[in-house]
Amino acid sequence: MEHKNLLDAITLLAGSVIAVELFRRLRLPSILSYFVVGIVVGPSALGWIASTEDIKFLAEFGVVFLMFTIGLEFSIPKLKLLKGTVFGLGFSQMAVTAAVFGFIAYWLGLTAKSAFIVGSILAMSSTAIVTRQLIDQLELNSRHGHTAVGVLLFQDLAVIPLLVVIPVFAAESTGLVFMPLILSLGKTAVVFTVMLAIGRWVIGPLLHEVGKARSAELFTLTVLLLSLAAAMITNTLGLSLALGGFLAGIALGETTYRHQVEADIRPFQDVLLGLFFVTIGMLIDIKALTGIWWWVLLLTLCIIILKALIVFGLALIFRSHTVVVVRSAIVLAQCGEFGFVLLSLAINHRLMPMETSQIILDSILLSMLAAPLLIRHNEKIAKLLHGVGYTTYREQVIKDIAEEVKNMAGHIILCGYGRVGQNLARMLENEGFQYIALDLDPVRVREALEAGDNVYYGDCTRQRILNAAGIEKARLLVVTFDSPSSTFKILEQAQKLRPDIHILVRSRDEAHLEDFQEAGATEVVPETTEASLMLGAHMLFLLNTPLSKIFKITQDIRSDRYQLLRGFFHGMESSPLDSEEQQREQLLAIRLHKGAFAVGKSLASLNLTELGVKVTALRRGGIKGSRPIPETTLNEEDVIVLLGIPNNLEKAEKRLHVG
Repeated sequence: MEHKNLLDAITLLAGSVIAVELFRRLRLPSILSYFVVGIVVGPSALGWIASTEDIKFLAEFGVVFLMFTIGLEFSIPKLKLLKGTVFGLGFSQMAVTAAVFGFIAYWLGLTAKSAFIVGSILAMSSTAIVTRQLIDQLELNSRHGHTAVGVLLFQDLAVIPLLVVIPVFAAESTGLVFMPLILSLGKTAVVFTVMLAIGRWVIGPLLHEVGKARSAELFTLTVLLLSLAAAMITNTLGLSLALGGFLAGIALGETTYRHQVEADIRPFQDVLLGLFFVTIGMLIDIKALTGIWWWVLLLTLCIIILKALIVFGLALIFRSHTVVVVRSAIVLAQCGEFGFVLLSLAINHRLMPMETSQIILDSILLSMLAAPLLIRHNEKIAKLLHGVGYTTYREQVIKDIAEEVKNMAGHIILCGYGRVGQNLARMLENEGFQYIALDLDPVRVREALEAGDNVYYGDCTRQRILNAAGIEKARLLVVTFDSPSSTFKILEQAQKLRPDIHILVRSRDEAHLEDFQEAGATEVVPETTEASLMLGAHMLFLLNTPLSKIFKITQDIRSDRYQLLRGFFHGMESSPLDSEEQQREQLLAIRLHKGAFAVGKSLASLNLTELGVKVTALRRGGIKGSRPIPETTLNEEDVIVLLGIPNNLEKAEKRLHVG
């Protein structure tokens, strides 16, 4: 690699690190930060990096891995579950939106082929931004969330024929495209069928043999080989590289190794896809904006308004509730990353005039910049646009819940009706206790209601919903889902409404145990710790320990807030970087070598508790003692076992060694 190419790579990496961190702090999608990097370092701004063929070549593999991941997540059961939304509303939205924008583009002077491409590009919404924002807002399983996901799922599928059509348009720019298009679609269907067969009969057994080697490196190399080989095959057949990535993803998705494959490919996808978006940012000509800025603003407004109106009208035709329709329309009122993929393909095949491509490129980016704000405030906007309907909708939900509990007293409120909630409901029914369950997954609620379960659609983090569920006369409130942020909100609202109610909280582990109890939880059940405790009880029983002693051991551990079982040595497990995982306690063993600051000092004088760290054990001369007293003086070669979160453990280790 030449030094200039190395300098370009370093510049891109440095810019990406800074931009991603800045956008993360601003709570904006990181995908947008790459565009900013491309604009800033590209030819039209600072001019540090030229849009070279080498960079474009690498960026194209980012699209291959993006399509590979989509193929990997392609799920027939999911399609069946949302088939009405996917093939009804999704198809209608794509067709109508593409037709409207395509007609406008044709009316403004573009050729029929270019107008078709423009309409298809602008019909797409951002899967990455919408799903990430809805997950962050706990709205992915809401009614408008399900509607949005169904539409996005069809858009993802629609990319595949479009990837076939655009190269055909370019190859047959002077003649009829009907026969070449049929031929290309036929080749795609044949390759699709062959890849499915290979996935089931060849790739599955191959990965099984690779998996038996227990080599992560070999497994990753095999996955990369399969995905890139598929891309090369489709490219050789005159189809796109991205199509090959998608088909390879479907083939690997048919195997039992789907989740492992996704985890292995993710780092390559994220880095290379980021590079693709950087190259798209480089295409934006800031100087040209002075002459087209008003066209960009006009098109951006048209995208947001027209797409929202089209989704609104079509969703009403498909008989969705008006409030759900409004919120779905707001969530989908932007363009997406696939628009860039298709636009880049059209530009490479010279199917789009440069000035037109600049206007479309800038407008897509501007609509995506506005998307997080629109999605974040979709509820407020829905209230503003449809205040009466929104209030009526909310009131009807509250009325349905209140009607159900009006004759109940001493009942149990279950917050969340997933697997844990449903198991608890069956136990309550079996013992004759009354309950009402609340959940935000409309499909789950509908199916459970049809089966006769007492579950309703409702957000437990809202005071009015808890009031409607009869919290004033309830005997117990149980939080069954694993979402610390939602749990804290429920505890806060419950304390305001009825401080004396008993609250049972489910937790993944003991990381938030004390925090939940301080927030008002009566009991917290950490899943992993309780599983260890139950397994330990069975182990002791098989070792002929008396039942009375086993019962006392388990009760002592619970009453001591699981102190004996808290924390573990992570070993070679990866250390996640997200803030949630960084708050989970772990164990760390530290050996005191000659000259260490802590040698000769007592545990009390080191005051490790002020750092949020506990001393769980001390090993000296091959003998291990649990919970040493504060007056214990430390010697050379002592091994101290500490419990705490990673940041605090790092501070404690520094204090022990250097003071």
